[in-house]
Amino acid sequence: MNEHEQGSTGKKTDLTPKTGQPSHRSRLFRLGFTACMAVIFAGFISLGTWQVLRLQWKLDLIERVEQRVHAAPVPIPGFSVWPNINASADEYRHVQASGVFLHEKTVLTQATTELGGGFWVMTPLAIADGATILINRGYIPEKMAASYRASSGKDRLATLDASSIQVTGLLRMTEPGGGFLRKNDPAGNRWYSRDVNAIATAIGLTRAAPFFIDADAGPDNNKLGTQQNGALANTPVAGLTVIHFHNNHLIYAIVWFLLAAMTAAAWVYVIRHRNNTSTSNEG
Repeated sequence: MNEHEQGSTGKKTDLTPKTGQPSHRSRLFRLGFTACMAVIFAGFISLGTWQVLRLQWKLDLIERVEQRVHAAPVPIPGFSVWPNINASADEYRHVQASGVFLHEKTVLTQATTELGGGFWVMTPLAIADGATILINRGYIPEKMAASYRASSGKDRLATLDASSIQVTGLLRMTEPGGGFLRKNDPAGNRWYSRDVNAIATAIGLTRAAPFFIDADAGPDNNKLGTQQNGALANTPVAGLTVIHFHNNHLIYAIVWFLLAAMTAAAWVYVIRHRNNTSTSNEG
């Protein structure tokens, strides 16, 4: 009996350090898990905060653009400041310019509008000091494209007024490259975006502005156009500029903050579960 008791006593003595090992591993797990979840939580909070800041920036941008669009037109920026013109400070500014249209250099660029698919009529406006500005005079349907192309418009050009004209509209930034899955083809005179520099080079313009102007709708060229015998008349149809800013920042912010809350909830659940398990084992 004594030997059995001694053996039993020795067995209990051997278990004493082993009962401490699970507790040590549990503490290490809690520390590592907490550190990992803290990093993830901080990351989600940072992303959510960044989206809130982006939301405020976007709302300020929309307000500034609305003010520019509805302001009285101002003279176009001078040649000396053209290199400094940028989208955040200048796009959609309501401007005016005077000069002579160079109709023989008209270019058509692909357009998708509320009136359907077709083309924008881009005609250079020669202004003072030999500089030029591309003017988006408006939309035409595809079937009218041939009569607006410089290569087939000799008779039409002869009837156009070459006197000075004043244009008002919205200052727009260049659209380099082309459209979706389509690159501009200057050699083939196929344009899928209003790439100012490429168009100016292709038609031989010098001192071309790095921006273009979306012409306002005039009294004889209203936004909706008119119909004659089922066909669109009074073309090009100007005033079709669509001003729209994607603003999903609030949704993104909510998603990031929800993920942060879920991370915190997961940490609480796991830690409580580990504590309950440890308590049960000790009992």
